[in-house]
Amino acid sequence: MTQAAKVLGNVLEFEHPADAVLSKFFREHHALGRRDRALIAESVYGILRRLRWLHRLAGGGATPRQLLLAWLARGEGWAMRQFDGLVSGEERHWIEAVKAVDLSEGSLAERADLPDWLCERLLGTHDEAGLLQLAQSLNRPAPLDLRANILKLSRDAALACLQDSGLDAAPCPWSPHGIRLAGKPALQKHPLFLDGSVEVQDEGSQILGFLMQPKSGEFVVDFCAGAGGKTLQLGAMMRSAGRLYAFDVAEKRLARLRPRVARAGLSNVHPILIAHERDARLKRLAGKADRVLVDVPCSGLGTLRRNPDLKWRQTPTAIDEMVSRQQAILEAAAKLVRPGGRLVYATCSLLGEENDDVVDAFLVAHPEFVSASAEDILARQGIAPGTGERLRLSPVAHGTDGFFAAVLMREQTLQG
Repeated sequence: MTQAAKVLGNVLEFEHPADAVLSKFFREHHALGRRDRALIAESVYGILRRLRWLHRLAGGGATPRQLLLAWLARGEGWAMRQFDGLVSGEERHWIEAVKAVDLSEGSLAERADLPDWLCERLLGTHDEAGLLQLAQSLNRPAPLDLRANILKLSRDAALACLQDSGLDAAPCPWSPHGIRLAGKPALQKHPLFLDGSVEVQDEGSQILGFLMQPKSGEFVVDFCAGAGGKTLQLGAMMRSAGRLYAFDVAEKRLARLRPRVARAGLSNVHPILIAHERDARLKRLAGKADRVLVDVPCSGLGTLRRNPDLKWRQTPTAIDEMVSRQQAILEAAAKLVRPGGRLVYATCSLLGEENDDVVDAFLVAHPEFVSASAEDILARQGIAPGTGERLRLSPVAHGTDGFFAAVLMREQTLQG
């Protein structure tokens, strides 16, 4: 209890991502058993998801320990006997009072467990009922999705192997390469993971690869590659033939990509460190790429199932700054697309200013690009999430993280 309250206090300072704080804490407390680690991690993430609700239960000035006790009492539904030996007599009375609190009333933001500013912005695209439904889905833990590396084996073969090893695995509903596991099994030592036959990747992220639809022998660019989950998918879809450039500004992220590329059996991936989106090395590639994916840095608010601290760490000012950066990155990435080529702009954000607004402004400034229907592109591949011209995935409708994507085609000749 003491250790859980301690690490929770560190997380609630919101100076670093919650997963990084937990990882550091577990490294420093390596004697903790698996059960204790699980209890601490699940409690921290549960509290982050329901922080406004817990502050209403426990009071605005509640300590990390009080928030933890309130979560165990109301969020986890602990009976009073489960607190025996863990709390003082005074705390027992306090917990009993917390159990009796009625929270039937409250503002929309409080009921949604969102900061006021975020609730207000989401109301621009959702009515109250829809926003509450979205918020509730974002407050549930995400499932564990895998992607079968089709360069090594089919999804059916991967499914059979996972099931034979005792895992509860089933096909994802949308991605032809996706596999969904029940629970949170440890995969690090599974043979399919060790040899690169499967990778952890949310189903929504996998759908971006099908919007790109890369072909063997093409020149493809992953403009903001990060640690390379989508790069690996694109490389497998290309059957490791052609050129696949993975650009990123973070050397550490690209360093993590290199061993994953080798494990996946890919020989067409070229990780390249760039200083920024105006890096001189990009100029020689202008107008040469068949397909460019630009999954821009964003608020990440579509990933709240996995990263609930983001809703408390993000600010309106940071979002506005992010939009300016997204516009600049999209401009730079578009320069690489050849006439007749495809550009896919994507985010894991739920906010219109990071999504439609960026794309609409780009299309006004660049008449050489026109929109293509994401729904039609996916339907031709047997994928039918029914999202319209622009891809909009959500945990409510699709069981995925929140994703947005727009497919833009560069015309063969300029208009006019």
